[in-house]
Amino acid sequence: MANAKSSAGGAKTNAMRLLEQAGIAFRAYEYPADDPAQTAVDVAEAVGLPPEQVFKTLTVRGEKRGVMVFCIPSNASLDLKKAASVAKDKKIEMLPLKELLPVTGYIHGGCSPIGQKKKYPTFIDETCILFDEITVSAGMRGCQILVNVDELVSFTEATVADVISE
Repeated sequence: MANAKSSAGGAKTNAMRLLEQAGIAFRAYEYPADDPAQTAVDVAEAVGLPPEQVFKTLTVRGEKRGVMVFCIPSNASLDLKKAASVAKDKKIEMLPLKELLPVTGYIHGGCSPIGQKKKYPTFIDETCILFDEITVSAGMRGCQILVNVDELVSFTEATVADVISE
């Protein structure tokens, strides 16, 4: 079912444990993560998947709704106006980097939509439906998890919508 090997010496991440507890199959992909300038597109190349199938997790703060999570393809940019509209908020902005760990429990480059400190509204770009499976961070730098799109959407209670720039 799950290959839960991670670059933490075989330890499972919180995201992996939560998926296992829910009976959701996934596959872990390890990659070198020692370059602080590594981008999500670099991660896609490192795990050998197309950038459109490797999703990055972005955390934002809405004027009305507060903290929200958006997952978008590694080679795309979040359209803040589309995202605000989909989230039914007037305005959203990226969460400042210094707030990421205290708010989500994850560090930059290792933020997963699974297992954050609180259950935040989650949105996944509609391009996810082009694939049976996509990867998201396993909750640490150096590890991605490949998971069925429908199961990820269901587990995170995500809204699937067009949220990327053209």
